[in-house]
This record gives sequence, structure tokens and C-alpha cells, in this order.
Amino acid sequence: MNKTLTTIFALAVASVTAFSHAQEAKGDVKAGEKKIAMCIGCHGIPGYQSSFPEVHKVPMISGQSGKYIASALDAYKKGDRKHPTMRGIADSLSEQDIADVSAYYEQHGKKGTELPAKPGREPSVQVAELLKKGACVSCHGDNFAKPIDPSYPKIAGQHADYLFVALKSYKADARNANVGRNNAIMGGIAKQFSNAELKALANYLASVEGDLQVVPQSRFR
Repeated sequence: MNKTLTTIFALAVASVTAFSHAQEAKGDVKAGEKKIAMCIGCHGIPGYQSSFPEVHKVPMISGQSGKYIASALDAYKKGDRKHPTMRGIADSLSEQDIADVSAYYEQHGKKGTELPAKPGREPSVQVAELLKKGACVSCHGDNFAKPIDPSYPKIAGQHADYLFVALKSYKADARNANVGRNNAIMGGIAKQFSNAELKALANYLASVEGDLQVVPQSRFR
């Protein structure tokens, strides 16, 4: 393992502790169902696109790890993830709200079927080398859908354009007030790649079967 990846994995271990305060409150699914009005307008509409920082589909969050959703919302609250809309939403949520909403989306639309350990679609030789260089499976787990820690995201089957925008955000200039993500682990990984390579990774990961989905919300709530 090269020196860069050794450093990244050391930071990964430390980050688990750093996220713990966002996970102290115990989430309640029923309570979360009553708190998602501001979420469904984007995440509950199939194909819905955001126009910031560029046009891309909003991420699928139904079936995502609850602890990852909590850590992401906490990062928006702290400004470690720079996105004006999500910052405003996260700021309006209490720690208990975040725990409840996260618990709700973890079980929302859950399929109950076990994914295979290995992706059904093999990557190209080029993408396989990129996955190896980024050591993606080491954090995101078998099939890129079983993270080694629940505060890391499932990425299998996520929208390709969202994954590309997210990966690029880790390379953004830290001085930019509205765009970028401050994460030492992902920053170290993403900066190894060109944008063309990040797009190739995103396109492959989006093609892998995963748990994530968009569950359209009923008009009659």
C-alpha cells in the first residue's frame, strides 16, 4: 500500500470518532415520517434535477445508511459540505430531527434482498485500475453497497451525474464559500484523479446494482 493510501486509511479510522456526535440521538422512524416535508420535494421525485453547482440528479437517499445521512447533514450544518440549500435545511434541524429523518430513510423502500458480494457487471480494465488506485472497496465495501462503517455511504447504483459532482467537490478550492466538501479522506483520494477519470468511476458505480432508490411520495399525506 502506498504512503498516500496509508495516510488516508489512518484518517478514516479517526473520522469514525469525529462523526459520533452526529449519531448520539436515537432515531425514530415514525417521528421521521412527520419531518420529511422539506426532503420529498427533491428526493421523492424520480429524475428530479438540481441546478447547483451544475445540473445533476439529486442523490437517492431511500435505502441509504441512516448513520451516513446523519453525518452528511451534520457536515452541511458545520459547513464542511458547502451547498447553500442543504446548509439551510440542515441548520433548521435539531440533532433529534436529524436522527429521526435518517432512521426513516434508512428503512424507506427497503427491498429486503441480499446483494451479491461482487458486482454483476465487471469494470473495464481502465476502471478496474482506477478503483484499485482509489481503494474504493476498502471503505465502501463489497459490491460498493456494504460500507465498512455505516457513516460511509453506499454508492452502488447511485446517479452517475451526482457521483461525479460529489467527487469533484472534494477537489474544490477550500476558499470557495458555496462549493466543495472538506473531508481529508475523500479529498486525498479524489485529488489523485482527473475529472475524466472521476466521471469514468461515477459511470461504472452507477451501473452496479445497489439498495438505493427513489420512492415517489403519495400526493395524499
